[in-house]
Amino acid sequence: MSETRKVTKAVIAAAGFGTRFLPQTKAMPKEMLPLIDKPIIQYVVEQLVEAGIQDIIIVSNYSKRAIEDHFDAPNQDLVANLLAGGPKKQHYLDEINEIANLANFAFVRQKGPYGSATPITNAAHLIGDEPFIYTYADDLITASPNRFKQMIDLYEELGGSIFPCIEISSEEEFDRYGVVAGRAINENTIAMEKLVEKPGKAAAPSNFASVGGYLLTPELFPYLDTARNMLTEGEEFYLTTYVLEPMIRDGKQFFGCKLNESHYYDTGNKLEYLKTVFDFAMARPDIQPELEAYLRKKLQ
Repeated sequence: MSETRKVTKAVIAAAGFGTRFLPQTKAMPKEMLPLIDKPIIQYVVEQLVEAGIQDIIIVSNYSKRAIEDHFDAPNQDLVANLLAGGPKKQHYLDEINEIANLANFAFVRQKGPYGSATPITNAAHLIGDEPFIYTYADDLITASPNRFKQMIDLYEELGGSIFPCIEISSEEEFDRYGVVAGRAINENTIAMEKLVEKPGKAAAPSNFASVGGYLLTPELFPYLDTARNMLTEGEEFYLTTYVLEPMIRDGKQFFGCKLNESHYYDTGNKLEYLKTVFDFAMARPDIQPELEAYLRKKLQ
């Protein structure tokens, strides 16, 4: 394997309209829905930074100015209000100042056909010839180490592109996810030969379900350009179907990485979002005791 380049860039797709959460998302981006006291997208950003990512490109649309404002320096009216509150509000000021300094942020407006490949096309000029993380603003995975760190570690060991995966077991899960097929390198890694969409449990080639984005190499860009030029008017531009699967068929290295100690949260779904809020609240020592007591009383 040739020497790998350090992964320091990430692209976050954040251009969706969040129609399942209307009317709440009419004026507020779905990525800014709160998990207790942080928006969903901030958890994704913090995981990236923890894994060593320095440059984060957020691809959004005209309605997502709130995301840009969130990762900018705080406005002076807010700063003045917090300073007026004295020492008891200093921790708020420290926290919001820290958000703006988490990474080098770039914001790009999405242009082009609908589909998961378009954000990469829009961010390509900022990625250059480097490997990068591509992820979604409302896909949240807890893992230890965090998912991006596990993906980068595997890339540094084996090279190639990485599909993060969770282990699945139920019939419902095999009907919901794309499942990785290929040669097992060890219990946590598969050298991919293809991705089988929603195969059902009986026909599944493994129990590795693809979730939550990718680590991609610059080998992707010629395939991206070729696929984009072949699209017909109105056709949706899907990354897996039109770009990644042709790369795998051509023998480019892809690995399925089963994430250790992981849990996948689909915060784009109302019920799953509420479950996520609950789980994150129950993990907070300042909230958990009273919340648990309240729920026990309600469920009596």
